[in-house]
Amino acid sequence: MNIFERGVGGRRYRIASQSLWDPLLQRPFARQAVLGSADPPPVADLGLTRTVGTRRVGDVGALAWVAEQLDLVKLIDQACGVAAPAGGPTAGEMVLAVAVQRACAPAAKSHLAAFLEACVPRVSCLPASAFTGQAFHRLAGQVSAEQLESAQIAIARATAQRFELSTDVLAFDTTNFDTHIATTTPGELARRGKAKSKRSDLRVVGLAVLVSETGHVPLLHRTYPGNGSDQSVLGDCLKALGQLHEALDAGARRGRPGCRTLVRDGGSWSEQLELDLDVEGYATLISLPLSHSASQWALEQAARRAAMKHLGGKLGDVRAARLRTQGGELDRTLVVVESQELLRGQKRGIAAALRKAKEELRKLQRVAARGRITRESLEERVSKALRREHLSEFVVTEVKGNGKRLSLDWHVDAARRRHLERTRLGRRVLCTDRHVWSTGRIVYAFRGQWNVEEVFRRAKRGGLVPWGPSHQWVDSSLRLHSFATVIGLSLVSLVRLALGTRQSALSMMKSLAEVKATLVRVRTQDRGRRPTVMLAPDLSPEQRKAVKVFELERWMPGLLSSMTSDAFRASATPAA
Repeated sequence: MNIFERGVGGRRYRIASQSLWDPLLQRPFARQAVLGSADPPPVADLGLTRTVGTRRVGDVGALAWVAEQLDLVKLIDQACGVAAPAGGPTAGEMVLAVAVQRACAPAAKSHLAAFLEACVPRVSCLPASAFTGQAFHRLAGQVSAEQLESAQIAIARATAQRFELSTDVLAFDTTNFDTHIATTTPGELARRGKAKSKRSDLRVVGLAVLVSETGHVPLLHRTYPGNGSDQSVLGDCLKALGQLHEALDAGARRGRPGCRTLVRDGGSWSEQLELDLDVEGYATLISLPLSHSASQWALEQAARRAAMKHLGGKLGDVRAARLRTQGGELDRTLVVVESQELLRGQKRGIAAALRKAKEELRKLQRVAARGRITRESLEERVSKALRREHLSEFVVTEVKGNGKRLSLDWHVDAARRRHLERTRLGRRVLCTDRHVWSTGRIVYAFRGQWNVEEVFRRAKRGGLVPWGPSHQWVDSSLRLHSFATVIGLSLVSLVRLALGTRQSALSMMKSLAEVKATLVRVRTQDRGRRPTVMLAPDLSPEQRKAVKVFELERWMPGLLSSMTSDAFRASATPAA
């Protein structure tokens, strides 16, 4: 968006000009909007002024700057090919508006116009009143899942090229979000499944995300039914993964195809899926389920004396054992990694589960002694009490007697518990076809799985860019809502990357949100409506840097006047 000044009737005004793409006519068109007067503010007695409100500048301006760098609106409009209604926003403008709202002030679509009206930076030259919930749902009904997928790939290519992302290692994971959609409401996406929130009474919507190794930037996502499995979702994404692979190579201007590594957890393990990913050009790194035969063999080998060795460098406190095995058509390197943090967490979980199991076993002892339970029912309840946290491996139980003369004996075998902690707890089995990688590189790459988990934490309720609460129930609206949410997550990650800060994303956005314009209404002796002046706030060093990086002075020139000359030069000088 271009900002310039124009003289009209002897006065100067600041004008915003925006170039958009018409998918039907296959040509660009322009919009303009008046931002306000560019004349110097009037001189008035401070005793005759009063504050009438504030307007957002920092957080919205930073997100809008990133969107302009990617040409986000144009990429979405070209991929979707949906004509904007007369006087209404295009699909790209609507998605950007919703994404910015969810990142700055999450609320229902009915509050979108009021949010945009309270912002100095503009995502469109249209009036804020054009952005309504009805307009969002109408656009959602015209956009298909294939078009949104094409938009994602185009955006991923532009992101990797503009911000020079490292995309050789990509982390994949899935989650789901609760909805309050009624059971009788038709729809394919909102389904009852294994909810992450443990709410079995709600229908959930699944979300799979592929994240870059650096910057926590989502590059590809898929909205799927809440009762779907990780394997099926990743299998359905194979075509899109292949297209993404080619787009990232083109964005990086590589002369020959690269080989990227897909990192994921054990929930999506499948031998056929491993072969399919290899066809699409992806190497794999996965944490195998401990119940897998290869995992059990690797754990047995790692339990031998001196098999686990300390890694060097930044992973000096980590122990690992490296093995190689052949399973069917797959030749894989296995790395058994020991994590003290995971071990401590599992010990706490076992201790809590053991306390509950002991209470249940004592209760069953009394019930059996009174002859009020059958043998089959007693064995079933004992098995249920020991089902969690490996309790059945070291809690020894025995049911004696027949008929109504039953007894239950049990005890905790300390030797078995120590053996479990020494050979199984706190350990993961990593499986990869990257045979030339060092053990440290394999462990470090798998730790990148934390990146996608961090993105999910930001998208959960109470997070930075929450997916919910969702106020739509049609599949098309849910799909476009998820798309806008992921775009919001991407914009926040890129803002943090461009700013080069070590602050968390939440702290960074709070700091940017404090860059606000204070509206002051001035009383003068002149006739006509009393003018309103925007006053700039005092800025911290981090905020001064953000003003320069994201060019916030375009929207509010007064921000530069609030910076001293020394601070201005310091913020403009790049860090060593």
